[in-house]
Amino acid sequence: MELTREIVRRCQQITCSKLDEAVRDRVAYLLLDYLGVALRGTLSDSSQPIQRFLLGRAAGPSAVPVCGTGLRADAPYAALALGTAAHSLELDDVVNAASLHPAVSVMSAALAAGYLAESSGARLIEAIVAGYEVTVKLGIALDPAAHYAQGFHPTGTCGTMGAAIAAACMLGLDEQQMTNALGIAGSQAAGSMEFLADGSFTKRLHAGWSAHAGVIAALLAAEGFTGPASIIEGKFGFLHAYSPASDSSKVLAGWARPWEVMNTSIKPHACCRYKQGAIDCILQLAREQQIGPDDVERIEVAILQAGFALVADPPELKANPQSVVDAQFSMPFGAAVALCNGNAFLNQYCLENVNSEEVRALMKRVHCVRDETIEKDFPRKWPASVAIVTTDGRTCRCRLDHPKGDPENPLTWDEIIVKFNSLAGDVVDSQRCEAIVARVRAIEACPSVRELLSGLCVPPVSEGV
Repeated sequence: MELTREIVRRCQQITCSKLDEAVRDRVAYLLLDYLGVALRGTLSDSSQPIQRFLLGRAAGPSAVPVCGTGLRADAPYAALALGTAAHSLELDDVVNAASLHPAVSVMSAALAAGYLAESSGARLIEAIVAGYEVTVKLGIALDPAAHYAQGFHPTGTCGTMGAAIAAACMLGLDEQQMTNALGIAGSQAAGSMEFLADGSFTKRLHAGWSAHAGVIAALLAAEGFTGPASIIEGKFGFLHAYSPASDSSKVLAGWARPWEVMNTSIKPHACCRYKQGAIDCILQLAREQQIGPDDVERIEVAILQAGFALVADPPELKANPQSVVDAQFSMPFGAAVALCNGNAFLNQYCLENVNSEEVRALMKRVHCVRDETIEKDFPRKWPASVAIVTTDGRTCRCRLDHPKGDPENPLTWDEIIVKFNSLAGDVVDSQRCEAIVARVRAIEACPSVRELLSGLCVPPVSEGV
């Protein structure tokens, strides 16, 4: 089978009106989550250099508004800024089976390209469904653990491919052009895990760069630039190049049964997904057993093997974070800050808490372990197990199979709106927040993505200005 061409053929067949109502509603739900994170992400330390970079470069007449700012940029750079901002808080959505974040690549590329093409909200839904499907299926086919072991960040690699598909959908490319876009994207897919060594910003850039690369790929393909039509399955193609354990049969297995947007999880905590179930357990034990920081003798956290190197190893590094990025990938910090603050949202992941004597003292009592009993159902389930030994001799245990935010343990629409308001409210006023929520919930009827993007700027912009 010509796998690359078959992927493109299936993406070309996606039609909004033929998607189930639940799928269309899910896309709006994920879009609102993405926009809240992206808006607040424009205030992050890693977004400031990108905004200064954009300020120094004149944008063309078709420049795209950059959400959360008053800036405009050429579409690939707008996608770069959007994706990086949306990935900067560790609050973006995630698909457990692929261990990656689809929205930051796919939606950033789709919105930037859609603005150029004045695409409709219905077309945006189609692009998001297609982009998620490609991103996630490739992530699963690579074998996430093997892909990570090679030093690659799948949000950057797989996200580039999904972003190209999404941008191509928004630009209305035909089957051959979309195939070329995917082929071009394959030579741009990148993302090194070396950011773990010192907590640098490049982790966040992977999302922005994948969105940028996807838009570039689609724009070049629209002009007749070609890419290999065997980029996925070829001898030197994506699957063979990025993982020694890839399985091409997994790319189409279960395609649209259900669509991967339905398998996507939402993050309630501002950190790596491999920490989130354990944080749920810690907060539950603290609440139910009335446990505070001073009551703790020892906290033992079982970590999934696939995430151990991300959040628990090397232990001396994870117990001594030096930056917010370090903290986002430190299970000892996550456990300690949750117990000390009763929460693990954005405000808890700050340098003040990284340097807090109380948090650091508690981190020394957090011990990460491997546990075979939580491995058997992974990645279908992402179990978490925590035991807290108290100073009065109690051992309090908690285990869960699905972290809060998983499709099996979801946030409601109301909870997503609360999350959106808490994030976007730092950038736009409450009236604007309400308007954005209303527009997103009716996105299928939106005549042009330009209406959505223009309303996300600070200050808001009018078309033609």
